[in-house]
Amino acid sequence: MSEDVRELLLGRIRDVADYPKPGVMFKDITPLLADAKAFAALTDALVALAGQYGATKIVGLEARGFILAAPVAVQAGIGFIPVRKAGKLPGATLAQSYELEYGTAEIEVHAEDLSAGDRVMVIDDVLATGGTAEASLSLIRRAGAEVAGVAVLMELSFLPGRLRLADALGGAPLDALIVV
Repeated sequence: MSEDVRELLLGRIRDVADYPKPGVMFKDITPLLADAKAFAALTDALVALAGQYGATKIVGLEARGFILAAPVAVQAGIGFIPVRKAGKLPGATLAQSYELEYGTAEIEVHAEDLSAGDRVMVIDDVLATGGTAEASLSLIRRAGAEVAGVAVLMELSFLPGRLRLADALGGAPLDALIVV
C-alpha cells in the first residue's frame, strides 16, 4: 500500500476524546466509510492482501469488521462469513469464549460455513488487545479450515494485540494498514 493511500486513510479517521469513557481516545472510522474514495482505497488494499494470503473465504468480526470485510469478499470473488457475538446466529454454531479486561465474552460462527480446504482471512477494523481475533482463529481451526492471515485497518501499538496473537497465528501473517 502506498504512503499516499495510508495518509488518505489516516486522514479520514477521527479522534473522539473520552469515548466511550473518560480517558479513552476513540478512533472513529465513520468519516472514512463516508468518503467513497477512501473506502474504495481501503477495500482495494484489503483485496490485495486477500490475494497475497491465497484466501478462499473472508471472516469479518462483529461489528465494524463486517463493514470492511463484505466488500472485500465481493471484490475478491470469495465467500464472506460473519463471526458474531454469542446468540446472534440461528442454527448450529461453533462458539469460542475469550478473556476480556474484566470478564469474558463469546463469539460464534456457523459450523457449516467453513471446512477443510478453506484458507480464511480475518478482517477487522482495529487490533487492540487481540482477544476477539485470537478467539476467531480458534473457531476457524476448530471448523477444520486454515488461517490464511489477519488484516486490520488500524493497530493500536500501545496495546498488546500483536503479542497476544503471535502464537495463535501459527505463522500466518498479520497486517495492519495503519499503526498508531
